[in-house]
Amino acid sequence: MTTNLDTTIRYLTGAEVDELSRGLGIVALVRDTLLAFRRGTAGLTPEAALRWTTPTGAAARSLILPGWSGTGYGCKIINSSLGNHELGIPRAAGLIVLADPETAHPSCVMEGARISALRTAGVSLAAVEAVRGLTSITSVAFLGCGRQARAHQELLLAECPGLERVLLYDRDPASRERLAAEWRRTAPGVDVRVVEQPREAVAAAGLTIAATTTTESYVELDWLPEGATFVNVSLDDASESLLTDCDHLFVDDWELVSGDDHRLLGRLSRSGRVSGPGSTPPPGGRAVDAELPALLAGEYTRPIGDRDRVVVNPFGMGVHDIALADVIHAKAVAAGVGTRLPR
Repeated sequence: MTTNLDTTIRYLTGAEVDELSRGLGIVALVRDTLLAFRRGTAGLTPEAALRWTTPTGAAARSLILPGWSGTGYGCKIINSSLGNHELGIPRAAGLIVLADPETAHPSCVMEGARISALRTAGVSLAAVEAVRGLTSITSVAFLGCGRQARAHQELLLAECPGLERVLLYDRDPASRERLAAEWRRTAPGVDVRVVEQPREAVAAAGLTIAATTTTESYVELDWLPEGATFVNVSLDDASESLLTDCDHLFVDDWELVSGDDHRLLGRLSRSGRVSGPGSTPPPGGRAVDAELPALLAGEYTRPIGDRDRVVVNPFGMGVHDIALADVIHAKAVAAGVGTRLPR
């Protein structure tokens, strides 16, 4: 019989999570989790969503994403309001709650925004690595210059040694200038350009990271140069023409994507314009080419040519948050980091 069970909950602040996440190899961890998901040694269950309109008229939501990876079990709670920009605070904030694998009691609560941003950037780069190879990336465009862009910046600097040029667009001039200053400070050898229109950025880059809060699609297929990759991190930057007419279209989990009624690709699925991986394309539409776990496992066999335009449209799988949080929790326990709270 187990004795001396821990009766406390470890709490990790954002600063502690930030420090513990340094040097973890996020891209490799995300890649391994996607492959574990493919093998059935990691998984998730349907998310729950609460949506409302704030007193000032902004769209707000609270998402709960349960998942498990290996012996790590828990859920991510991520809340956001599109009106937070006007308040001068981040759009999203959240918590991750881990459970003891034996007792199921909560064992750790940690700030979740840093983990959410890192795993999102990790998924982007893991997909690009499978499609093009990270060492081939020389130019990157950012649509949106907030927290997600900064997380992608962090991993790009670590994983893409051939990066030469960065183009930045944000509807808020101050946001793009702040990110430009960060790039110039941390990567003085990279040519950093701020542009006035999103098409200027997309047309000049081999890789575009769309990380905005827009709910209106605007990036058309002909914006992308031949051989470019477009990662649609945010909701609806990619237009129907880009999604349906690109040469290769990848998602992280088709069930999540097709079941969502807020993003364009889910709406295209329900309208019969886009079907899932391995299916016959609908008349006048297309099928998704593959899910990321299959792509990373080498199961996608159609060649990706040097001139092909590729779109990666991840929904966001809570399993990555749990996998990353579980590693951070283990580091915290080993280092004695965190505040012990009584249950």
